[in-house]
Amino acid sequence: MSYALLAIGAAALLLALNARYPVRHTAAFVPSFFLAWGAIELAPHLLVAEIAAIAGTALAGGLAGWPGWTGLVLGAAGTAGTVANILASRRTVVTLRDSGAPLDLDPEGAPRYPFWHLVVPPACLIPRRGVKVRRDVVFHEEGRLRLKADVFRPAREGDGLRPGLLEIHGGGWVIGSRREQGLPLLNHMALQGWVGFNVDYRLSPKATWPEHLLDLKRFIKWYREHAAEYGADPGCLYVTGGSAGGHLTAMVALTANLPEFQPGFEDVDTSVKGAVPFYGVYDFVGTEACPVPRPMVRLLERVVLKKSAEKDPEAFAKASPMHYLRPDAPPFFVIHGSHDSLIPVEGARAFAERLREASESPVVYAEMKGGQHAFDVFPSYRTARVIEGVERYLTGLHREYGRKAAGAPPAVPDEVTDSLG
Repeated sequence: MSYALLAIGAAALLLALNARYPVRHTAAFVPSFFLAWGAIELAPHLLVAEIAAIAGTALAGGLAGWPGWTGLVLGAAGTAGTVANILASRRTVVTLRDSGAPLDLDPEGAPRYPFWHLVVPPACLIPRRGVKVRRDVVFHEEGRLRLKADVFRPAREGDGLRPGLLEIHGGGWVIGSRREQGLPLLNHMALQGWVGFNVDYRLSPKATWPEHLLDLKRFIKWYREHAAEYGADPGCLYVTGGSAGGHLTAMVALTANLPEFQPGFEDVDTSVKGAVPFYGVYDFVGTEACPVPRPMVRLLERVVLKKSAEKDPEAFAKASPMHYLRPDAPPFFVIHGSHDSLIPVEGARAFAERLREASESPVVYAEMKGGQHAFDVFPSYRTARVIEGVERYLTGLHREYGRKAAGAPPAVPDEVTDSLG
């Protein structure tokens, strides 16, 4: 048992070190990400498992020799690292601040994400009480192609039409579906009176860019025509998504009404009222300020765009949100984790800075210190705080939208900060 305890202790320490210093530039970056992802966002569950494994092995005779005592020391260091991850997550506070004018938000009285989801993460897969879900709504048919969406809306009937939220899943443009991503946010937003649409789009290698974006534009066309049937306002749609979905979120928001991305329905208004991209890719070309990892370049060349970045840089530029910065861009809330080992955080910083310079709308940037890529897939403490912040932000934007429609003066949140104590 001594060597078993040594192995457990070493594993606990390696998990803690990998969470703090994930591999970024070698072939091991994928397993390193998955291990760091779980170790950070499921840290409380990992801590319980580590303590149980170390204590159980020690009581079963694991301290009979020097390997066991060495394992105990290593395990203590590893669990200390896990505790540090928990404390960093617990200190995540997303704060909305106004632009000098009174802000029509009350963060202290804002609805809270349910604690029991943090204890039992798979609970997020089940619609919350008060949320009604209609699945497999077909929004586009063409030959054998049938694109579908799941609709999340309040079970209670409301007065008038509600704001709509388009959720775009990630997965590197090649995997993923509406079934497993965006669920914590959509459930929370539906309870606050929103109607969420979790959509699928064609994936590579079968799909070639920009077919992914075209499918999302087709959803917006369908939304304009059918939103009212689900209690949503056809003229009021916001968009969010993570990873590849973050890239597509930015593209949807910044390419509104461009004819090349809506062939056959060029006259349809495909604009959105606001965008919240999570840990997205904003520049496929790659610069010192906005680097693109080499493995991602290979994926884009071989599977997504199916073109050479060296021979056809213009194609990569036209697939990049950074290429479409515009004064009339909608408000943005850009979110990224500081420890993202798949998509460098520098790209999000550069995008937010450049968009602020170009756009006449507010651009908010929140960097989750200690957060990995896809940190919001698990209902962790950090996820809960971010979801609450996104809800407050989108609710604020929608209230301003109503004020403008009524001719009242605006009051928009223009800063979100991540305070870690």
